[in-house]
Amino acid sequence: MNRRDFLLTTATVAALAPFARAQNAPASAPTAAAPVAIAGKKRAMKKGFMYGTLRSPTSQKLDVLGRFRLLRDAGFDGVEVNSAMDQTEVLAARDQTGLAIPSVVISTHWAKPLSDPNPAARAIGLEGLKQGLHDAKAYGASSVLLVPAVVTKEVSYADAYTRSVTEITKAVPLAESLGVVIAIENVWNRFLLSPLEAVAYVDSFKSPMVRWHFDAGNVANTGWPEHWVRTLGPRIVKIHVKEFSRKIRDEKGPAAGFNVDLFEGDSDWPKVLAALDEIGYSGWMIAEQYRPPGLEDAAWLAHLAKKMDDVIAS
Repeated sequence: MNRRDFLLTTATVAALAPFARAQNAPASAPTAAAPVAIAGKKRAMKKGFMYGTLRSPTSQKLDVLGRFRLLRDAGFDGVEVNSAMDQTEVLAARDQTGLAIPSVVISTHWAKPLSDPNPAARAIGLEGLKQGLHDAKAYGASSVLLVPAVVTKEVSYADAYTRSVTEITKAVPLAESLGVVIAIENVWNRFLLSPLEAVAYVDSFKSPMVRWHFDAGNVANTGWPEHWVRTLGPRIVKIHVKEFSRKIRDEKGPAAGFNVDLFEGDSDWPKVLAALDEIGYSGWMIAEQYRPPGLEDAAWLAHLAKKMDDVIAS
């Protein structure tokens, strides 16, 4: 058996182990809270917004404080910012608006992925991850969002696995010392394609500082978000709220499936929220959502904030 076959076989066995243990989290992972009884009660989840998706011509003319004010006025509780922004400007916007910063998106993980064949590119990606961890600590964010690897025609699945694990492992001591979680996100990067494999990947680090940032819309293309939630369990540290329509995908192409408003696709929010209740999740719900054409920033954000309320109340 060659190295790649051995690696993939080992990963498969490891992925099945959590299922055989009735999906219990490892000893090093945080323990799930007791299931929450929601009947007649409002969930304690908070509404966040992914800063990088505020890209209208109008908002692009605003500084960080101006964009934070837009989000505050629309009714959001917090902002998920990018790493490597001006810390002074971000902190000033946070303090003047009262918005929290729950999460930081690593800015280098697409251009310099930790799976890159070039060691120099991986080194830049690792430094980007470390910068994001320091940013998160400065802002009071509890986690960073990391795309761990990108599989391509030139980068095999096995190599993406081994390279990304090697590089992330180098950042775990820093994450532990800062108290900031490295949260792996499921995206369309052709990697970690099932929830069982996602469990095995996270658990391989044997640290509560490596967990999962779950994107419901990204898995609706090929599966059911509620299945992922129940399998990942307490490994989930943040949620991205995003809609996806298989019907539009089939008519107009894969990426077009995201061009739909909340509750008009296949993410099935009542079932997703029921699964989150079962695992005891009560953290941040962060919008990374399609913007309908023709709406100005204030109108769109107010609409989205209301839709987020509806998601949380599902």
